[in-house]
Amino acid sequence: MTLLILGLATFLGIHSTRIFAEGLRNAQVAKLGLNGWKAVYSMVSIAGFVLIVYGYGEARLTPVVIWSPPVGIRHLAALLILPAFVLLAAAYVPGTRIKKAVGHPMVAGVKVWAFAHLIANGTLAGVLLFGSFLAWSIVDYASARRRDRAAGSEYVTGPGTRDLTAVVVGLAAWAAFAFWLHGWLIGVRPFGG
Repeated sequence: MTLLILGLATFLGIHSTRIFAEGLRNAQVAKLGLNGWKAVYSMVSIAGFVLIVYGYGEARLTPVVIWSPPVGIRHLAALLILPAFVLLAAAYVPGTRIKKAVGHPMVAGVKVWAFAHLIANGTLAGVLLFGSFLAWSIVDYASARRRDRAAGSEYVTGPGTRDLTAVVVGLAAWAAFAFWLHGWLIGVRPFGG
């Protein structure tokens, strides 16, 4: 469990610099340049992610069960993940109405992903992992929207085909994960089997 906690602190810590340490972030960008900061940010993020994966995998070997979610919750969680994938896709397709409405679709998608996994996982490790991501995403989303308002940011939209692209890509990615990749990578098949 120690590695999981260390990984969460590392990964979410570096992802929280704009929330809690904007001055430090700006000083590092000034010192290292934007690409230098991104390199450090990426390396710390990868190290945190590796610790999370290894720590969570280790914790799953001897789970501490807090509650046992009903079987149907797993299916509900899998369906809730669908909009999370669409939001994730919308973060990378420029000029979507989804991004204009949501502002930060990737962080919103993380919120939905974390909530869905939190209700479907009743272990201590699951609560730590998904609860941490849910709490972080709520705070990060509020912080990002506050920055947008302060900067007067407006998201320009393009043709509706961009939204269609985000939805189709999101649906395809969700289907790939729900029916194949999640079972292969994580060892849990959302729809049974």
